[in-house]
Parts: sequence; C-alpha cells; structure tokens
Amino acid sequence: MRQTRVVVVGSANMDLVATAPALPRPGETTLGTDFVMVPGGKGANQAIAAARAGAACTFLGAIGSDSFGVTLRARITAAGVDASHLRTSYGASGVALVMVNAEGENAILVTPGANGSMTALTEAELAAVRDADVLVAQLEIPVETVTEAAVAAKDAGTRVVLNAAPAIALPPELLAAVDLLVVNENEAQTYTGRGRDEPQALLDLVPRAVLTLGGQGAWYGDREGTAVHVPAVPVDTVDSTAAGDAFTAALAVAWGEGRDLVDAVRWAAAAGAACVRRLGASVSLPHRAEIDQLYVPAP
Repeated sequence: MRQTRVVVVGSANMDLVATAPALPRPGETTLGTDFVMVPGGKGANQAIAAARAGAACTFLGAIGSDSFGVTLRARITAAGVDASHLRTSYGASGVALVMVNAEGENAILVTPGANGSMTALTEAELAAVRDADVLVAQLEIPVETVTEAAVAAKDAGTRVVLNAAPAIALPPELLAAVDLLVVNENEAQTYTGRGRDEPQALLDLVPRAVLTLGGQGAWYGDREGTAVHVPAVPVDTVDSTAAGDAFTAALAVAWGEGRDLVDAVRWAAAAGAACVRRLGASVSLPHRAEIDQLYVPAP
C-alpha cells in the first residue's frame, strides 16, 4: 500500500501543562500536583499524529525566534514530519496554558504568537498542498490562510479535512472546499445552533461530517444518507488534551489510505483512546501499532 501523503497547515505552540485535583474557578487559586512543558498546538499535534499513524506528513506553520521555537522545530522533525516549510517568525512562539483535573478534563488558554504571522501561503507551500492526498487544517492560524490552502487543495483534487476549532465564523469559500468536517459538541452548537441530538444539521454546511462526543464516541454522517454512531474505546483517561488531534489525524490518514469513512472513524476512535492514556499533548500521540491494538472493527 502506498504511503498516504498528508499536509497539515496550522499552529505550533509550547504547551505549559499543570495538573490539579480540580480546575480553579474564576478568582480562585488551586494547588496543583505536576507540571510539564510539552510541544503542542493543534497543527503540530495533528502533523505528528499523522506521521505516527503512518502517513508521509508535511507541516506548514510558523514558530518564533525564541527558545520555544527551537524546541518545537526539533520535536516536530524528530517525529518524522517534513518541517522544511516550517517558518521562523521574529518574536514569541505560540503558547498554550493547559490545566488538567483528576478526571482528565482540561481548560486551555492559547496566545497565538508566531502563528498569527501565517497570513498567506508561498508558492512552495501551495505546491505541497496540491501534491498531497489529504489536507488537514484547523483554525488556530488566520482563517484567510486556511481558506487559501483549502481552495488550492480542492482545485487540485486533494481531499480537505477541516477540524473547525476553535469555533469562528467560516467564510463560504472555505466551507465550499471542505470534504470532511470534524467538530466537537460545543463547536457544532456554535455552527448549527444544535448539539448531539441533531448532528445531521452539520450536513447543511458540508457533504460529510464527524461529531466527536468524548467518552460517548463519535457520529459520522454524509449527504448520501449515512448516519452512524461509533462507540468510544474504553480506557482509563489521564489527559484528554490532544485526543481530538489524534482522532482527526488518524481519520485523515485512514481515509487517504482508502478505508471506508465509517471504518476510518472507528480507527480514529482507537487513536483518540490511545492518546488519553498519557499526560501531555505531542508526547501522548499514538503510533500506528498502538492504534491497531485498540481498533475495533464493525461487528
């Protein structure tokens, strides 16, 4: 089987992760238990996850000229991701402040830093998009750049997977280029005004959609009439921070390899489950063998 070529365009952040028995409320100081500093950002996470899941992955993004940027580039490259197009922008790298409670739930504050400098793509970056099997994008960089990448991909016959997070207003030309939308319940509520009870509303926006439901699994539907609930793979949750990134990347890889999309969602669910068993974002992203171990085929 030919290795799937995936291009990820998105953010790279340094994640400052603290754990505590409970998340602090506004105005409250809570005593934590552990602290780790881990390279992350939805774009970098999904690029690393795609490479570990078996794809030939290229990452399009920007890091700062600070020490965080040096670490981010080294970690992305060490994961087997092609970082030849990764830009260095003068100033600070993106930073995410992540708090995780004893149940693995989290609260995250992101400052974009260098990610905000991704205001347009170069011809070399657009060529990489056009040459890929699948483009994966999120919304932690300027939406104009995401739109530019998606339109170029669509015109070239490259499949476009959009993880529309964080939820923002989506330009019509971006939605028109999306082949598969991936959102969680909060994002679905923002985009459609409806939640898990009416996931089909996502199909008013795009031809195919996945609604992730955390511990309840995921829903997949398309305009051809498919509507399937895929259950979650039961595991002990330590940190759910990067679970959605592992899910989205594995979904894109599986689809690019030619799997039926319902089966691709099942494989992605296994990737998300494998991810939540460890603390930290990029360090928790599973390798292909781990995903295969948890994968549950359709009965």
